[in-house]
Amino acid sequence: MTQNNLILTRNDQKSIVFDVFYTKTETKKPLVIFCHGYKGFKDWGAWGLVADAFEKAGLFFVKFNFSHNGGTVDQPIDFPDLEAFAENNYTKELQDLDDILVHVLADDTYKNEIDTKNITIIGHSRGGGIVTIKASEDARITKVISWAGVCDFAKRTATIGDLVEWKRDRVKYVLNGRTKQQMPHYYQFYEDYMVNESRLDVEAAAKRLNIPQLIVHAKGDPAVLYSEAEALHSWNPESQLFSVENSNHVFGAHHPWEQDTLPEALQMVVDKSIAFIKT
Repeated sequence: MTQNNLILTRNDQKSIVFDVFYTKTETKKPLVIFCHGYKGFKDWGAWGLVADAFEKAGLFFVKFNFSHNGGTVDQPIDFPDLEAFAENNYTKELQDLDDILVHVLADDTYKNEIDTKNITIIGHSRGGGIVTIKASEDARITKVISWAGVCDFAKRTATIGDLVEWKRDRVKYVLNGRTKQQMPHYYQFYEDYMVNESRLDVEAAAKRLNIPQLIVHAKGDPAVLYSEAEALHSWNPESQLFSVENSNHVFGAHHPWEQDTLPEALQMVVDKSIAFIKT
């Protein structure tokens, strides 16, 4: 069963658009929640085929758009709402993930389909940092997986060279190479990071983990270097590090993805992740 573009409405907060994939069997299944990365969205590239694979493997799979990723309820693909994108930050994404988890677990429609004691969160790229932090502070999470995940938010928040201008202008822009949009970041992003710096320390979060952790990374990733996966693994020696040869940051996928099968590298990532969850 596939339910696309469901809407989680929240008081005084932006709504979250999400998808649910499961086979209705009245048998409780491991819950898997997937978090996209920076300049990402739930319907990017091959993520739909990824969801299908998890469903076929007997898992309950959820993917969603972070509330301030730049999409809207009516247009969840790409970035029609750059004002929302400018107001995004890490703590908003952590809250979004928590609200999705709470909502899915509380929905009576799914109560006979989800094993509430078997919850995995997966994050791609920046989402990998988000799930590492979330797993370190939430006892409901039983396994955590990062795909091409970042190991450090500090260096991605500001550099000395642009901080003065950013504070003065209150906004800076990053080009989206695919859509050609100049994507704004308000200075609140930096301010929120500084207020929550200790919470947003991915290294500290990885060291606190006491649940199974899988780190998946392509050795040739040009966007998030493989050394970040090695750092994550060193901070939690009990973790598993799965290296992907001859691939990139998105494991061979791209947007749009018009084929009906996954690229070979991403299929390997999916197979490894499903096996890890079921172990």
